[in-house]
Amino acid sequence: MLQQTQVDRVVPKYKEWLNKFPTFNALAACPPGQVQRTWYPLGYNVRPKNLHAIAREVVTKYGGRLPSDETQLREFKGLGQYTVGAVRSFAFGKRAPIVDTNVSRVLLRVFTGHGKPQNHAMKRHVWDLSRVLLPRLQVYNFNQALMDFGALVCTSRKPGCGDCPMRKDCMMYSTISD
Repeated sequence: MLQQTQVDRVVPKYKEWLNKFPTFNALAACPPGQVQRTWYPLGYNVRPKNLHAIAREVVTKYGGRLPSDETQLREFKGLGQYTVGAVRSFAFGKRAPIVDTNVSRVLLRVFTGHGKPQNHAMKRHVWDLSRVLLPRLQVYNFNQALMDFGALVCTSRKPGCGDCPMRKDCMMYSTISD
């Protein structure tokens, strides 16, 4: 719901969504039109269709419990690499990388000196970095901290390099501080 939608617009819809669909069973049993109406006006209208289809599959194939296995999650239509990683990390506490825009920016600045991935090879590199850097424990906290760090300190427009605890090892900082 938050992708390219402001938090203040999402919060009431999120609460409404969870109130109407507190379980996969509740979502799966709801008519598709009602699911669409509940999602409105967030946009990206394929998402409620995908969520509805996922809920139905979770109910019929997995007894109403979302699997935590990466391979099984990737079989659901509409779940990409980021979502699978987020579900595994945040919902199940699994050791799974997550790369959103903020994480990508932090990793690229620190390890390559660039802020944006230039091509598919660079995007794969960022995912590889994210995977390698994952700690054995506290993965939820690590992923959340990295996302928050990119959103609050290593920002897109005015990064807080002076407050950055990684500045001495940051390849981008070394190029701007010389």
